[in-house]
Amino acid sequence: MNQHTNTSTHDVVDILTLDHREMEDLLDQIQRSPDAEQRRELTDTLIAEVMRHSVAEEMYVYPVMEKRIPNGKEEAEHDKEEHDEIVQVMKQLEDVDAAEPAFMDHVHKLDELLRHHAKDEEADQFPQLRQRLPEEERIDLGKKVENAKQLAPTRPHPSAPHSELFHKTVGPGVGMVDRLRDKLSGRMTG
Repeated sequence: MNQHTNTSTHDVVDILTLDHREMEDLLDQIQRSPDAEQRRELTDTLIAEVMRHSVAEEMYVYPVMEKRIPNGKEEAEHDKEEHDEIVQVMKQLEDVDAAEPAFMDHVHKLDELLRHHAKDEEADQFPQLRQRLPEEERIDLGKKVENAKQLAPTRPHPSAPHSELFHKTVGPGVGMVDRLRDKLSGRMTG
């Protein structure tokens, strides 16, 4: 994943929208795969990407939304609530064998939540960010998002707060521990 190699020309909306397409593609691959081991690997990659994406949004995008778009604070709070739901489902997915029918039930629920969340952002919030932020600021915000994704946790942590301060202070340590656990366990994370 992480195909966003040249952030100097990509604004934050382009980056986050591409993330959404990559997540949807992974969801489609998971649902088409007849092989439980492949479903697990794809799901682990998806979970890592969703975590990186949502943490970066909470660190940099939501604070800007709160200040710059109408009802931005309410929009950001709504998105954080959706992130909570998504994290809960991803945690459940981690705890279920990919060969069990319940696994695909959780995948379908995650698919529903992620597509709904992406549609809301793309239909309402992203156009407002494009309208209210100059291109240079959107590109700078995109660079911050890409950097944050490199340090972000790769596993769901349901009890972690969805706050800019938490993600900027404690989040990199949690992300480091997650990446170490991923490496030691052989977990695929993109």
